[in-house]
Amino acid sequence: MVCHPHPLGGGTMHNKVVFQAMKALNSFGFPVLRFNFRGTGLSAGRHDEGRGEIADVEAALAWLKGEFPLPIIFAGFSFGSATGLRAACPDPEVKALISIGTPVEAEGRLYSFSFLRECRKPKLFISGDHDPYGPHAALEEMVAQAADPKELVFVPGDHFFEGHLGEMRMTVESWVAEQLAVSN
Repeated sequence: MVCHPHPLGGGTMHNKVVFQAMKALNSFGFPVLRFNFRGTGLSAGRHDEGRGEIADVEAALAWLKGEFPLPIIFAGFSFGSATGLRAACPDPEVKALISIGTPVEAEGRLYSFSFLRECRKPKLFISGDHDPYGPHAALEEMVAQAADPKELVFVPGDHFFEGHLGEMRMTVESWVAEQLAVSN
């Protein structure tokens, strides 16, 4: 599953970062679900400041479990990671978590990731080295407080990995390959 960035900023499931994350996961033969949060694109409802969007992720996880009885890898980009991690961490069928462009400081909003202190699933955090929503010090502090196992990778680029989507995708693929080797 891959969740998209903030809908009020134009984020949809067709975002380039979301698409590349989906392609990375699909390269292992995994079925990958992308969906629009409520009120985005043709989705019913309206934006709910993250509360209802967590329920959207929970509903999508339930659908995935019914359709594909397989372990799930969650990935989210920006707002999609901030909301999706809240639903994916406690779900026993979600085996690994990928947070891309984690928005520790975004447009006047301060996202709390304190719940990650109890989340003992493998976690990958990927950020552009010039991401204004994930300043190095703030992101490093947030990741340091998250439970192990975890990995933080900075790749060249901004929040949208402009000109560096290939490196972002390769980072996802490499990390997933490591996780698969560990679990076998």
